[in-house]
Amino acid sequence: MKWIQSFKENTKYRMQESVGMIEKSLVHFTDEETWQKPNSELNSMANLLLHLSGNIRQYIISSLGEVPDSRARDLEFSQDQGETKEVLINEFKATVDEAINVIENCSEVQLLQKREVQGFELDGLGIILHVVEHLSYHTGQIAFWIKYCKEKDLNFFDGHDLNTLNP
Repeated sequence: MKWIQSFKENTKYRMQESVGMIEKSLVHFTDEETWQKPNSELNSMANLLLHLSGNIRQYIISSLGEVPDSRARDLEFSQDQGETKEVLINEFKATVDEAINVIENCSEVQLLQKREVQGFELDGLGIILHVVEHLSYHTGQIAFWIKYCKEKDLNFFDGHDLNTLNP
């Protein structure tokens, strides 16, 4: 297997893993709780889903996919009500699926080509790394907040022994 295929497969795995963790977390919140901001400096879980979708769309779908960038970043944070949790999750999942499709269709040349995104100059690999780490970062915030509010173990790794040592 070429490194490029391995990179794409690992990217897809990590993105889908985060989607699953977010879904598993948000099942514990009502639609109303999903839109509640913990305080004036923090975002609601709904705002984070909108923000993640905007980030993925700008960095991967627009930049790597070479379609116009129409992101309105401030709107991702200013909304205080809107769609149901189910609609938000489905729209987020559709965005991730579209991004994965763009990544799977990128050539090696496209992955090494430099571009400007959100004022930063990155090559395609840097763009993908940013999206994966950004998604993971906010996935952790969502999981933390729900564990804090609901005092629940989210069981992300049920059935897997995380104490297994390397050979």
